[in-house]
Amino acid sequence: MASLKSIKKRINSVQSTKKITRAMKMVAAAKVRSSETAVKASRPYAKELYHMFKKLLNSVGTFSSETLKIKRAVDNYPKLLEKREFKSVGLFVITSNKGLAGAYSANVVKATIKRIKELKEQGLDVKVFVAGQKGVSMLSKRLIPFNCQIEKKYYSAVEIPDAMGAREIAEDLAEYYVDGRIDKIELITTRFRNMVSYSVDKWSVLPVDDIRDNHEKITDNIIEPLMEFSPDMHHILQKVVPMYITDTFYQALLEAKASELASRMTAMSAATTNAEKIIHSLSIEYNKLRQSAITNEIIEVISGANSQMK
Repeated sequence: MASLKSIKKRINSVQSTKKITRAMKMVAAAKVRSSETAVKASRPYAKELYHMFKKLLNSVGTFSSETLKIKRAVDNYPKLLEKREFKSVGLFVITSNKGLAGAYSANVVKATIKRIKELKEQGLDVKVFVAGQKGVSMLSKRLIPFNCQIEKKYYSAVEIPDAMGAREIAEDLAEYYVDGRIDKIELITTRFRNMVSYSVDKWSVLPVDDIRDNHEKITDNIIEPLMEFSPDMHHILQKVVPMYITDTFYQALLEAKASELASRMTAMSAATTNAEKIIHSLSIEYNKLRQSAITNEIIEVISGANSQMK
């Protein structure tokens, strides 16, 4: 049976853990509200940009780079939009840098491994790009059986999602795509639902023929205005295509960050509740032992007094 001292020590230890989990819950709750606001504010823009991108493609006949100045791979829109045979897929995976967020990163990694299996069964090569320290550490060994490795790693992009981080990712993957090292870009991320739930999603980025609606359904049966291009459609596409690709990654990072914080808040709330239950159980055990010890002492005193009276 445990001693009073050991139980008291354990109670103090659990109380210290409870303080940490409660603090982390409060921090996550404060951050998730700002992340939720950022996600909801960016969704209408992302949806309209996607809608405009689809309308623009439907209005354009052939793609040409003859009059364009191309400095970066992401500006080479004819290469990014060309149809080609699928031989290699670039899989961009978004996880977290920190733990204590429940099964958030584990769920993303599980979905990633499942998708890699599917692609390998189709005879496709897979190149993996990972954002987040947790994803890097969890995938490094799990990719070995699939003869895959992590091509590039990103850490700051998931900590504080911004346009600069999304642009860096878009430029890197566009370079792989234009060079022919990958023929398809897919994204494994999480879709933020509310404070207590999220879902793991797969988004298609390129090629455009394989794009599935990564946003909420756009209402059909509306009259579309006639599109006129100035200076010409090719210069406009050169601006819109990088905007679309970059914003897709930016939106995914925002969704992932809000999901991570919501998962951490839920996990820390559960941890705090469990700590309270353990403290309550240990306190009852401690009081029983203390009461038993006091009772034994009283019995010894009474027994000693009775022996002296005799």
